Amino acid sequence: MENPKDVEALDKQGFIPLYYQIQQSLLARIQRGDLKEGDLFEGEEELSRQYKVSRMTARQALHGLKLQGYAMSERGKGTFVTRPKLVKSILMLESFTEEIRRKGITPSSRLLEQRVMRPTPELAERLRVQPTADVLHLRRVRLADDLALAIEDSHVPLKRFPGLEQIDFSTKSLYETIRHKYGLQPAWADEVIEALPATRDEAALLSISRNASLLCISRTLMAADDTPVEFAVSRYRGDRYRASLRVPMLTFV
Repeated sequence: MENPKDVEALDKQGFIPLYYQIQQSLLARIQRGDLKEGDLFEGEEELSRQYKVSRMTARQALHGLKLQGYAMSERGKGTFVTRPKLVKSILMLESFTEEIRRKGITPSSRLLEQRVMRPTPELAERLRVQPTADVLHLRRVRLADDLALAIEDSHVPLKRFPGLEQIDFSTKSLYETIRHKYGLQPAWADEVIEALPATRDEAALLSISRNASLLCISRTLMAADDTPVEFAVSRYRGDRYRASLRVPMLTFV
């Protein structure tokens, strides 16, 4: 735990609440890298001594950091630095690369598998192809600022995208390639969302504990002519992701 000798003095004559000033001071230490994920914050008593405030004010400051996703308490151990969860809007159709860039984070991928395969009966039905059709299977670990966030399995019918299997998707975005190389703009998608426990292999790839919660999204991506473009299953770390949905109010008569 980083324990600074010189703590920035609070403005006790101004209009900004003291607990909020402490929050901002602690956030600044996180942003500077003085406090890193997993580090232990000072306790209420130590914070109240450092900032010359009551323990209640120090408690409010830590509580505010918890609400923002920057802190997590463990009984008997203290309060630790965490990263806020990324919010995934399930009403917005975008690739992982686009989503992460939009949040101001650097996306990357670790390619685990890229091969041409024959579809299973279920996959052939989802992609509306013959059982003898060629399908490109991509299995990638998706990263944000080099942190593994998700495992993604994508299946794309090669009849619609000839030569797609020759592209190196360890550095390329699948959706950007489909748009720019093949001139196709996906129009809509059917998605199924469920919570699943991580398998041993998934836990190892994502550096999480076995049976940790995963946010699993199965997506059938469709073109404007209502033909399938891709079937993908993405498994996101539950400790890093949460889904959001804006539901319109129904009109009652």
